[in-house]
Amino acid sequence: MITEQDKKFMREAIRLANESVERGGGPFGAVIVKDGEIIAGSSNSVTIDNDPTAHAEVNTIRKACFKLRTFDLSGCTIYTSCEPCPMCLGAIYWARIGKIFYGNTRKDARDIQFADDFIYEELERPMDKRTVPIVPLLRDEALHTFRLWTEKTDKTEY
Repeated sequence: MITEQDKKFMREAIRLANESVERGGGPFGAVIVKDGEIIAGSSNSVTIDNDPTAHAEVNTIRKACFKLRTFDLSGCTIYTSCEPCPMCLGAIYWARIGKIFYGNTRKDARDIQFADDFIYEELERPMDKRTVPIVPLLRDEALHTFRLWTEKTDKTEY
């Protein structure tokens, strides 16, 4: 069930997206809400910051985690002006955000030249058929680090 409060939070994400366009950023905005309060909001700053990971959702997750002093955003909801791309969707899952509301669809984004379908298609391909080569290297040496992690008794699990 969508509430008036949900619409209010989505309108804030859309406002941030509009503001981003005016500042020279991408047309995307997001807010994270916990217990009926906006914890963080941000917009896309890829071209402003020269950072391809600076999508609205990722920027907002970083701000929310900093504010709440945790990497676990369980109990939070994200409102994003567009359906999340694969990177942002992964970040949302890693942050354990419990619900996603979005405005524009992937198709709407594709229609204005923001297409992420190629990433979904790449993920479906076997590794040896992907556009960007993915080559395993020095696994036996790398496994040492995993053994160190497994044996560590005072680690912070996540």
